[in-house]
Amino acid sequence: MLRSALSLVSLAALLACQSSQPAGTMASSSSASAGEKAAWKPLFDGKTTQGWHTYGKETIGKAWKVSDGALHLDAAAKKDWQTKEGGDIVTEESFDNFHLKLDWKIAPNGNSGIILYVQEDPAKYQNTWHTGPEIQVLDNNGHPDAKIHKHRAGDVYDLIPSSPETVKPAGEWNQVEIISNKGKLEVLQNGVKVVSATMWDDQWKALIAGSKFANRPGFGTFKSGKIALQDHGDNVWYRNIMIKRL
Repeated sequence: MLRSALSLVSLAALLACQSSQPAGTMASSSSASAGEKAAWKPLFDGKTTQGWHTYGKETIGKAWKVSDGALHLDAAAKKDWQTKEGGDIVTEESFDNFHLKLDWKIAPNGNSGIILYVQEDPAKYQNTWHTGPEIQVLDNNGHPDAKIHKHRAGDVYDLIPSSPETVKPAGEWNQVEIISNKGKLEVLQNGVKVVSATMWDDQWKALIAGSKFANRPGFGTFKSGKIALQDHGDNVWYRNIMIKRL
């Protein structure tokens, strides 16, 4: 009887050990999943303009508003080629290797852009695009820039054309992903890879030398910087802005 009881106790202990192993494995998997999600950082909370400011200033211009969960540039009041109380806005933080996701939509005939690796030094660089390459945001059917090679939506502005063309018409949301990792740049527009390039090598330098930025010292050379959303004087909306450091 004693031997049988000991056998039953040993069997129960073995079964308990086996049943606990999958549970531990599942917990580990769940933790990894949570960690992966935690790696994504929202750059826009959908409710406020917190985390952004106008380039060269401490606050954000009043023309940038939050409406229906989107960051909206209200371009009703013009000032030169931009918006009164608008201006390009930049992130508080700088980034080097990253995966950026966001949605954008543009008004008819509108123009804007997502600018990378911005150096916020207005005394030296007057505008965000004096240092940072731009992923073009554009109404391809209405804006005159669409007739210029390398100026269409999804292009690395004046440097690299995007292909294939997947942009949606003005007033419709486009989903964009920008991945910059150790010099490798990829742009996905509405789920399709439209740009694949290498930054900072000789070919990149040649592209800059043949562009409108050839006489901008420092343009496209920085490997860390802020992300900017451009005020080009047209109504534009951004939402679901998030980033993951790589």
